[in-house]
Amino acid sequence: MNLLVITNNPDRASFKQRIGAYIGILRTNGINCEVAKLPAGSLARCRLFKRAADFDGVLLHKKLLNPLDAVWLRGYSRKIIYNFDDAVMYHDKYPDRDSASHFRGFRRSVKLADMVITASSYLAEPALKLNQNVQVLPIGLAVGNYKSSATTDSNGKIRLVWIGSAATLQYLAEIKPALEETGAHFDNLILRIICDDFFDLQNMQVEKRLWSEESRAGSLATSDIGLAPLPDNRFTRGKCSFKVLEYGAARLPVIASPVGTNLDYVLDGVTGLFARNLQEWTTRITQLAEDPQLREKMGQAGSEQAKKFDVSIIGRQFVELVSNCLRDAHDGPIEKPTN
Repeated sequence: MNLLVITNNPDRASFKQRIGAYIGILRTNGINCEVAKLPAGSLARCRLFKRAADFDGVLLHKKLLNPLDAVWLRGYSRKIIYNFDDAVMYHDKYPDRDSASHFRGFRRSVKLADMVITASSYLAEPALKLNQNVQVLPIGLAVGNYKSSATTDSNGKIRLVWIGSAATLQYLAEIKPALEETGAHFDNLILRIICDDFFDLQNMQVEKRLWSEESRAGSLATSDIGLAPLPDNRFTRGKCSFKVLEYGAARLPVIASPVGTNLDYVLDGVTGLFARNLQEWTTRITQLAEDPQLREKMGQAGSEQAKKFDVSIIGRQFVELVSNCLRDAHDGPIEKPTN
C-alpha cells in the first residue's frame, strides 16, 4: 500500500512527534509513505492533490482545508485520513471566542475524511459530531531515546526543567511568582529552560539551553523535576502532554496543571503532583525540592508510565488504523473534479 502524507511543515516538532515517529513502522509493515509539504500557491497545491490518485490514500496532518483544497483533495483521493492533535477548531490566542474561520476549516477537513485520528477524547468529541469514524490514538514517544549515561551534576543543585516551544513559553511564565518565591527560599534551585526562547528570574538562576533533537534527552536526564504548567481553557484542554511523557521517560517526577491529558498521564502522588494555582505550585516545588527520595520514587514510577506510550506500542495501533482504512481503497478510476 502507498500513502501520501501531506503536512504544512515536516520539520516541525508536532509533525515529527505525531506522524514522523511512525513513518519507519508504517514502511516496515508494508505501507510506503511519501511525505509532501503543502505548497503555498493554489496551482502548486492542485498539482499535489492530483498526485493523490496514484496512492491508496492520503494522510492529512492538522491542516484546515479551504473550500477549493477540499474539492481537489477529495476528488483525487481514494481514502483520506485526517490526523490532528491540537484544538485546531479554536484560536490559540482567543480560546474563549468562537472562531468562524477555524471552525469552518475544521468542519470541512473532518467531514471529508474517511477516518479521523486524534489524540484525546476531548479532541474526539467535536469531531464525532461531524464524522462517525473517529479514532483516539494517544501521542507516543521513543522511550529508549531518553536513556542517558549522563548523571545529575553532584554540586547540590536541584534543577527544575521545562521543555517546549517559544509559542508555549507563556505557560511557564505564568508561574513566575511561584518560581520567584521558591527561589527566594532555596539558593540551590535552578530553572533549566529547553527552548528557542527564554526569560530571566530575579531569585533563581536560569539555565538557557537551545532545544535540539540531539541534546534534549541529555538535558532532561541531568535535571531533577519536570514542570508542565497549563492555563485551563478550550485550546489548552486539547494539549496532549508530550512533555509529561518526556519527563517520565527521563525518570523525572513532574509537577503539572490538571488540564487536558495531564489528567490522564500524570498519576497524582505516584508519578508526580498536580498544582492548581500559584500557591500549590510553590508548595509542590518545595515538597519535591526537600525530598530526594520522593523525587527518585516518582521518577521511577513515571518511567514505567511512559513505557505504556512507547512508539513501538502506539505505532502498532497506528499501523492497524491506517491499514484498515486503506485496505478497501477501490482500484477503479477516480471521478476527478472539474474546474
